[in-house]
Amino acid sequence: MTDQAAPTAPAETDRWIRRYHPRPDSPVRLVCLPHAGGSASFYFSMSRALAGTAEVLAVQYPGRQDRLKEPPIETIPLLADAVHAALLPWADRPLAFFGHSMGAIVAFETARRLEREKGLVAPALFASGRRAPATRRTETVHARDDEGLVAELRNLSGTNSQLLADSEIMRMVLPAIRADYRAIETYVRPPGPGLRCPVHVLTGDADPKVTLAEAEAWREETEGPFDLRVFPGGHFYLTEHQDAVVETVAAALRPTPA
Repeated sequence: MTDQAAPTAPAETDRWIRRYHPRPDSPVRLVCLPHAGGSASFYFSMSRALAGTAEVLAVQYPGRQDRLKEPPIETIPLLADAVHAALLPWADRPLAFFGHSMGAIVAFETARRLEREKGLVAPALFASGRRAPATRRTETVHARDDEGLVAELRNLSGTNSQLLADSEIMRMVLPAIRADYRAIETYVRPPGPGLRCPVHVLTGDADPKVTLAEAEAWREETEGPFDLRVFPGGHFYLTEHQDAVVETVAAALRPTPA
């Protein structure tokens, strides 16, 4: 036999999962998925802040940081397939999801796979800074030259300006950023049911990537409860309002008193 049995316990060396603040006694795990060009470390402070509520599993996509030498993944379905497979050893406890921007769609598609293939309904999906899966815009940032891609990052104010000015660093990271943009800009929601879990949508009132109507459209993606919270700010509103975002997440994940 060449097939190996699935691991019975999470491996600390797993390439996909970063567990910055281990909580072996936590009743729920929160899987956090980064934005296009983002990395697992984006969620370090959220992991620390939520340590009393959930064990955060921050996902590290290939092509960045300690996975810099690995080729990035250029489609959402392949990315969701890989994340789904990486999460199975961690599914001994309920898995909730938080995704920002592109990460919200990866979270949605991963949660769909867990429901469809394993019958695992997430305690909650938090979709931040991203329009609903079925809404469409024509976007071609991934087809721009390097200067155009950097200009987009600068416009969204989610990347350190010193990094954007460092041509050597940008030369190394732009391939993964371009691949991420290609993945999210070519994504089309596959047919089939949405989710059964509660969906919590968080957005900035000045986010150029999400209108209120596009955020509201997430309501159509769940048979469960839905709520929408609008914060002051743009696409990266959550860096300015981390305490409020953390409390929103914590309140939804806390056990309901009997």
